[in-house]
Amino acid sequence: MANKPAPDASRRSERSRRAIFDAALALVGEVGYDKLTIEGIAARAGVGKQTIYRWWPSKAAVLLDAFGSVVEEYDQEGLPDTGDLAADLKTVLRATADEFNDAAWQAPYRALAAAGANDEELSRTFVGRLMEPGIRVYVDRLRAAQEAGELDPDIDVRIGTEMLLSPFSQRWLMRTGELSHAFVDTLVDQVLRGLRPRA
Repeated sequence: MANKPAPDASRRSERSRRAIFDAALALVGEVGYDKLTIEGIAARAGVGKQTIYRWWPSKAAVLLDAFGSVVEEYDQEGLPDTGDLAADLKTVLRATADEFNDAAWQAPYRALAAAGANDEELSRTFVGRLMEPGIRVYVDRLRAAQEAGELDPDIDVRIGTEMLLSPFSQRWLMRTGELSHAFVDTLVDQVLRGLRPRA
């Protein structure tokens, strides 16, 4: 009688992790962060809650990993560099606006941002894992433009990045206006006007 191959535990674990991530992202959109529970995630994912507790200490940790897995690919790619800084920034920020207007993206991001406002440790983790990698790709793109002579050599590219991203985040988080392509284009043009070399 032929021996059956042993089950691949790593593949089973990866399937469970993916199911848990999918469940956490779906549920936070349906019930909100406050009503999100480990038990609910486990039930939706079809796993025991002890499986979740073996890998994560809290629902915040699950959600951070789940949402982190969604944004990591983008952060690894970096921003395009076609030689036209304004066009590159508009392309990326337009796509980001589309994502932030998508309910599937909004729910976990808003939940983590809101929870982080009352939890300093969660906020630091949220910023470190999800925001900083995204900020760095903008800093790198602005630095490349500065080295190419497109931006003033004396500007602080980190502050320049925050000049771009902070109004974007403020408008989205506080719902002060529509997060549209027209808004993004105007934002890029006005920020770059202040960052360009002086005549």
